[in-house]
Amino acid sequence: MIEVAAAREAEITTKGRPARGLLTVLGIVFGLSVIVGNTIGSGILRTPGQIAQVLPTVTLFLGVWVLGAVYAALGANTLAELGAMMPESGGFTVFVRRALGPYAGFVIGWSDWLSTCSSISLAAIVIGEYGAVLFGWRKEFDIPIASAVIVIFAVLQWIGIKSGSRTQVVTAIAKTAAFVLLIIACLTWRGNAGAEIGQTLTRPSPHGFALFTALVLSMQAVIFTYDGYYAITYFSGEVRDPGRDIPRIIFGGLVAVTLIYLLLNVAFIHVLPISKMAGESFVAGAAAREVFGARGDTVIRTLTIVSLLSAVNAFQLMASRVLYRLGALGFLPAAEYVNRGGTPVVGLLLSALVSLALVITGTFEFVLAITAFFFVANYTLAFVSLLVLRKKEPATVRPFKAKGHPWTTAGVFLLSLAFLAGAVAADTRNSVYSVILLGLSWPIYRFMRPKTATL
Repeated sequence: MIEVAAAREAEITTKGRPARGLLTVLGIVFGLSVIVGNTIGSGILRTPGQIAQVLPTVTLFLGVWVLGAVYAALGANTLAELGAMMPESGGFTVFVRRALGPYAGFVIGWSDWLSTCSSISLAAIVIGEYGAVLFGWRKEFDIPIASAVIVIFAVLQWIGIKSGSRTQVVTAIAKTAAFVLLIIACLTWRGNAGAEIGQTLTRPSPHGFALFTALVLSMQAVIFTYDGYYAITYFSGEVRDPGRDIPRIIFGGLVAVTLIYLLLNVAFIHVLPISKMAGESFVAGAAAREVFGARGDTVIRTLTIVSLLSAVNAFQLMASRVLYRLGALGFLPAAEYVNRGGTPVVGLLLSALVSLALVITGTFEFVLAITAFFFVANYTLAFVSLLVLRKKEPATVRPFKAKGHPWTTAGVFLLSLAFLAGAVAADTRNSVYSVILLGLSWPIYRFMRPKTATL
């Protein structure tokens, strides 16, 4: 039975494939850069104020960031096995399709692509807004700047994966350097606000059920901020040694992100007391104003732009790979076309066009909101996929095996279910829209599915 399924999979993924395919030229440096670029964004600059509002002590505040890293590590444990086991570019749709069937794989791929295009648009429009302010231009320049950013990165990626990967490495190094400089500036600041660290604060700490609720709300925000540590799985088919490098990249990238997050939060606390951070919508901006004075706004806007440039390039690389995989599975055959440089140019072009349309129409926030449900569902289905595939394909070669499986996998699956329920409760209206989107996916799937599909 397993051999028959494997043969059918091979037929679907190779039938009609053009002779030119993705290039296996990527290594650990690119992998780490795409994780840093995809994960570290504006969330870490804004989320601390939300958390300080409900967890008003240093211990609780920093503790929830550690707990978020533990949850991410459990997820990384699962995704490292799946990524090394299935070295095919495309991300979650690869795992879910193999474990749960063509329709589930299509839904995850479609929603993942839409949410990634929305993320491209959101990051680009923030760059446009901040860039216009920095250069003293009118607000009308926001959209042209955002559009230019999308087009420029698309052109660099069109040249080939080597150009796109070099761009990712350079922008990720610039982002990391900018955050390190901000951390150093905050930690070496000699103001008086840092004197509150370790002291008893006037705001009472929550207890009992109130503490549990505060931790759940904070963990939801933190998990969104850690999202992206698995980005290399979108390029698994292009990694030179996927069995060895994918687990190293996932865990190494998560360690790097965790260190930056913890150090940055310690740096914020050194500059601002928890009581002043609480409810602050842009903690990084408040800290920069304390440290740099009148220049603080310029500093933090520049940091945000540098940070998001890396994110836009990473998102565009990922979006084109999702469409490439759907094309390879027969849903959109044209998207499987790869140019001489190893770029899936049809997938890149469609992703760039949709991202531009979302920027121009201003609908990116709505699309991002209704696909947020699938963001959490992606995790849930990925964890289910490992549980299913361990039973379904026990003899399959696994270069890396999840530590502590099935307990760690089952545990992180149950946690993801809880966070999925929390996401639905927190945004019920958009969750209903997500269900409508799910319903629309079925006739689209029926129309686009390859003839060899079994569902």
